[in-house]
Amino acid sequence: MAAFLYRLGRLTFRRRWLVTFLWVAVLAAVGFAAAKAPEAPDTGSSMPGIESQKAFDLMDQRFPGATADGANARVVFIADGGQKITAADNRATIDAFVERAGAGSQVADAVNPFRAKAVSKDATTAYATVTYKVTADDLTDASKNHLEKAVEQARDAGLTVEVGGSALATQPSAGGAAEIIGVSIAAVVLMMTFGSLAAAGLPLLTAVLGVGVSMASIMALASTFGLSSSTGTLATMLGLAVGIDYAMFVVSRYREERANGHGPEEAAGLAAGTAGSAVVFAGLTVVIALAGLWVVGVPMLTKMGLAAAGAVVVGVLIALTLVPAVLGFWPDAVLSRRARRSGRIKEGGENNGGSRWARFVLRRPVPVLLASVAGLGALAIPVTDLQLGTSGDEAKPTSTTERRAYDALADGFGPGFNGPLTIVVDAKGAPDAKTAVNKIAKEIGATKGVVSVSQARFNPAGDTAVFSAVPADSPTSERTQDLVHTIRDERPATEASTGAEFEVTGTTALNIDVAQKMQDALIPYLIVVVGLAVLLLLLVFRSVLVPVKAALGFLLSVLAALGSVVAVFQWGWGADLLGLEATGPIMSMMPIFLVGIVFGLAMDYQVFLVTRMREAYVHGDRPGQAVVTGFRYSARVVVAAALIMMAVFSGFVGAGESMIKMIGFGLAVAVLFDAFVVRMAFVPAVLALLGRAAWWMPRWLDRLLPDIDVEGAALHRKAAVPLTVVGPHDRESAPV
Repeated sequence: MAAFLYRLGRLTFRRRWLVTFLWVAVLAAVGFAAAKAPEAPDTGSSMPGIESQKAFDLMDQRFPGATADGANARVVFIADGGQKITAADNRATIDAFVERAGAGSQVADAVNPFRAKAVSKDATTAYATVTYKVTADDLTDASKNHLEKAVEQARDAGLTVEVGGSALATQPSAGGAAEIIGVSIAAVVLMMTFGSLAAAGLPLLTAVLGVGVSMASIMALASTFGLSSSTGTLATMLGLAVGIDYAMFVVSRYREERANGHGPEEAAGLAAGTAGSAVVFAGLTVVIALAGLWVVGVPMLTKMGLAAAGAVVVGVLIALTLVPAVLGFWPDAVLSRRARRSGRIKEGGENNGGSRWARFVLRRPVPVLLASVAGLGALAIPVTDLQLGTSGDEAKPTSTTERRAYDALADGFGPGFNGPLTIVVDAKGAPDAKTAVNKIAKEIGATKGVVSVSQARFNPAGDTAVFSAVPADSPTSERTQDLVHTIRDERPATEASTGAEFEVTGTTALNIDVAQKMQDALIPYLIVVVGLAVLLLLLVFRSVLVPVKAALGFLLSVLAALGSVVAVFQWGWGADLLGLEATGPIMSMMPIFLVGIVFGLAMDYQVFLVTRMREAYVHGDRPGQAVVTGFRYSARVVVAAALIMMAVFSGFVGAGESMIKMIGFGLAVAVLFDAFVVRMAFVPAVLALLGRAAWWMPRWLDRLLPDIDVEGAALHRKAAVPLTVVGPHDRESAPV
């Protein structure tokens, strides 16, 4: 591995014009393909294997021409100043709205609140439901403008009108200005780390190019594989973070090899052979973690993971090829200003901050280990109260009409009104379909926790019916979750007495099912990802205990990060600082996301830091001295890499969408804990206590594993071979 990458580094350094041209050509090609690619079709967010999805599929089959996930608008009318919504003028305004809204070209139905009894008991609030034949993504601008104009006319008549549902839902940005600030902070960190504008700019430049290639590729393939905007957000987030870090590690090693007296081309080759090897295996751990998302069995999550893994692969390839090529154009520009002026290059002093910290930990391994474990353990305590779910309009800012519509409906009709359960009855096997449906509706309506049941609506064939059951509590409450389970648990007796089958679905039930699916998939996912990564680290470090220690450290950091997410987004600690206007359950996918992404990033730091220790140990350092050597050369770069990742991820905390905000915060604090507590304290303390045992491996296992030479031992042997001078009369020579 090291020898191959060494040759690749030297080749790209020499052929810099060709390599640069090829990457620019790749960017242009995928950019052209993205521009010409057709718009991605709406593939929905199918969740195979859960009851809610089966019910949606049944509705699609039995109700031809209707779309189970079609766009809808719930238009809420509020009478102000003590008026009644049933007053003649207000009623005329609402009737006129329903008539105008129902005339839209894509509208399937517009239900008048007075006919549907959709008026609150105090007669101050009413709502009209407008359903569409197509999904929200397929709504034309003309249809949206038509609805908006009808709403404005109702407002002009004196009513307060708010609109919920998916038809006019706002689409918040992924990061905005905060994301730009994050990249700017990354640039400052790079500048402080390297003391050179070129050294700071090169990782940023190559990372941006890599993200451009990745995003253009995603856009070009979107129509073929059904990739969504969320897919691109995750790929951008990770591609930018790892792209900067991987390039920075190669540049840092290049500067170090220059300080060791090597020429520019040789230094580029050695940097690719040593730091490049670490980049390859660090990237592989991230790819394993992301590609492993297929274990969950959710197509959308699998696509997001594979797209982000592709962005990481692009980042690795750029670090191994384009970075050495750019170094070839300006071989001295990445050196510090002091080195360029004096001509003396010095990197990684004998007694820098990293080595001093390592000696401190080596002198006090037990207190440092106990403090790090206790601190992370305390932060992980909130995980015991973790509640998974999916937030809706209640989590949006009060500045949005969706949030105001949600609050008005909750005030007027009760907290459970915003999350009705949809009951789909398959009455094909019943002697009398209508009788069976009525009996099922009556029994569900009598269930404790159900406020009301709507009139059943039959399909044209008369063998399938749909009705709604309104729970007493909010969609995200535990009592509503218990209600769904109760209805399903009592189902066998009801089905046996009626001969009809029914399933519970709707947004609320779907969110409950998704949360359960994610919870059930977490342990298998951990086993697959951690197991594969431990095997990979076994190859890298040729040690049994180091990979196990890496996995344990990761679990500490990810649990502490998840605990912090619970404390902020569920308990509300410091929520105002992040712009959160409402707290609630943690996004169902968050634990899976956090485990997958953070595991890959944590292994990045593990590989970069401990590989250098392993390299020193292989070349003769004592175990304790190897730890000091690893910190001397890698601590500053690992700290800088962590600060960069934190800055990039923190930029997404400024997103308007709570899901992206939560992911950005979770990743930022996870990197903080893993880089500064686990890798800087837990890891050296454990290695100090283990001593030589840390690098132990059974001989039989050592013989079975292939030697991939991540430490670059072959390169050092090559450098140690004496140069010879061939005499004119003899083929033998003396070393020089």
